[in-house]
Amino acid sequence: MGKLLRGSSKNARFFIVDTKDIVQEALDIHKCSPTAIKAFGRLLTGAVMMGETLKGNDLLTLRTNTDGLLNQMLVTTDANGGVKGYLSNSEVDLEIKDGEVPKVGDLVGKGTLTVIKDMGLKEPYVGISQMVSGEIGEDIAYYYYTSEQIPSVVVLGVSLGSDMRVKNAGGYMIQLLPNASESFIAKLEAKIKVMRPMTELLAGGMSLKGIAKLIYDDMDSKDELRLVEDYNVYEEKKVSYKCNCSKDKFYKGLITINKDELKEIFTEKPELEVECHFCMKKYSFVEKELLG
Repeated sequence: MGKLLRGSSKNARFFIVDTKDIVQEALDIHKCSPTAIKAFGRLLTGAVMMGETLKGNDLLTLRTNTDGLLNQMLVTTDANGGVKGYLSNSEVDLEIKDGEVPKVGDLVGKGTLTVIKDMGLKEPYVGISQMVSGEIGEDIAYYYYTSEQIPSVVVLGVSLGSDMRVKNAGGYMIQLLPNASESFIAKLEAKIKVMRPMTELLAGGMSLKGIAKLIYDDMDSKDELRLVEDYNVYEEKKVSYKCNCSKDKFYKGLITINKDELKEIFTEKPELEVECHFCMKKYSFVEKELLG
């Protein structure tokens, strides 16, 4: 289980999340390379925060389509803190050259980020923006600015231990509200530039509430307790990697296949096995179940 904090102030709203357990579960399921899990973990983390802007049974899907070795990632999240996803090339990575750790952006590459919001209407909302860096956080911020006209700061991070397990993972997203003051924007920009990476803040034992206070601390004030402006925390909740697949859902999909095609499959093997892309769980069907 991960943790998420949501709040706002006069000039902005913010989301802060610890996704270590979510990213570890994704790593266990998809057997990702070190750089691939850093990219995939960032997309899962960003999606969890974006999901907090949904209501009721709304769903949000993020899909990257890029020219890097990673090629494509897809993540789906809901308003209740559940997230799941898969990636096309989970085991690919870049060589370590001169002892330098490969950058996420180099593995992801350039391309497009597609955001699909299913809000129960006849047609879902679809927004497409360019992947400007492949670093995921910058790309999500660019999407918000160009497609929804919401200036945003999106900081994401995933770090691994020497045992190649997830050491820390999380992020924060700050979105300016309409008519945000120039002084607030200037102070926010200055603060973000000097803040340590999210993974370092978590590694140092800082809580999500502590990170919220750090964001709003006034660096220009000699009074350590003074904030740029007051803020309120509205919600603290648990978030998790959650797949809602079932045999019944696969059954409903399989019975739409042409019966002659199904018969041909069963002449070659006694069972038809399908696998969920999100959690890798397998379901088996015999001929009687699908053809009666």
